[in-house]
Amino acid sequence: MSDHRLTSEGGAPAPRRPPARTTKADFLTRIRQEMGKTRGLFSATASERPARPGQRLDLLRRELTERWPQTLERFRAEFERVAGVLHRVPTAADVPAALERICRAAAARRVVAWSADELGVAVAPALDAAGISVESMPGGGVSDTERGRLRAVIAEADLGVTGADLAVAETGTLVLISTAGRPRSTSLLPPCHVAIFDPTALVESLEQVGLALEAWHEGPAPPERGAVINFITGPSRTADIELTLTRGVHGPKEVHAIFVDGGLARHG
Repeated sequence: MSDHRLTSEGGAPAPRRPPARTTKADFLTRIRQEMGKTRGLFSATASERPARPGQRLDLLRRELTERWPQTLERFRAEFERVAGVLHRVPTAADVPAALERICRAAAARRVVAWSADELGVAVAPALDAAGISVESMPGGGVSDTERGRLRAVIAEADLGVTGADLAVAETGTLVLISTAGRPRSTSLLPPCHVAIFDPTALVESLEQVGLALEAWHEGPAPPERGAVINFITGPSRTADIELTLTRGVHGPKEVHAIFVDGGLARHG
């Protein structure tokens, strides 16, 4: 078999040249060039960052309180369109019973949950009394040993319970901020994820989500804030080259949301 490798004058293989480094600007320019080849695209520019986003978000929330029932119905339609399941209860006191029903239907015996302060409702006592084991996440910092133990517990859990900082009606998306007492793995590792939220979390559009993100990052960051904000739109989905769709390969195969009409207890 002949060897077709290029050689230098001395007969030795020519040294390989390192690939040219692509900068962020080069990468984005190539994307724009390729996108420009497609006809019928609308022009788009980056939005200006809003001034005083915290004040604007407070005003938006007051406006949204007047029309949250309509926003919730749109969220329900989009959430169910992406295979989510919405449960609605009158008060926070009704949440544990709704959560127990979900656990029974999913045959979940081991549950991990954000701390009661972060959820706005205590779910562990009722579930423990029903024979369902609950591990609540600690609210403060933990040692490396304890963090490793909790990670293993979450990985083995049947169901994870979280809150939701935002529920986006336009897309049926749940938005979760990671902080102490609310690790992101609670919504990612168990095969079933349940998020609990109330009218204060509802927003109508991704544009309003952008305003919330600006408000959250206005001023110095709280010391306990994590580095991740998760956008969750339905169960995990993966398709192979033959377009065979499988749920739950890279995350929960079931996503439920419990909406509390009467509101949750706001912590801190």
